[in-house]
Amino acid sequence: MLYQTEKTYIYWIRRYILFHNKRHPKDMGSKEIEEFLTHLAVHENVAASTQNQALHAVLFLYKEVLKQDLDLQVDAVRAKRSKYLPTVLTQDEVILIIHKLSGVHQLSI
Repeated sequence: MLYQTEKTYIYWIRRYILFHNKRHPKDMGSKEIEEFLTHLAVHENVAASTQNQALHAVLFLYKEVLKQDLDLQVDAVRAKRSKYLPTVLTQDEVILIIHKLSGVHQLSI
């Protein structure tokens, strides 16, 4: 696992445990995961990708660290998917824009 992923998973696992008043994860399960994910979506208004990241971190905790299988029936409120669509220009549109530019390009070092 990449170092950045490890740091991110540790962050979410810590948040999960603190959210449940420092209860040990082995004493919790699907219900607590559902409560945590719902809290993220409803009260913290996180993006869907953020909520998914938190879910995967907690699942990693149970599967890889605690070696505990979950009867995973998580029915959490899902965060809303972003409606943002990136603007993508075709190669021809980029060339047209570049040709419209004027002035002298200066490199700043």
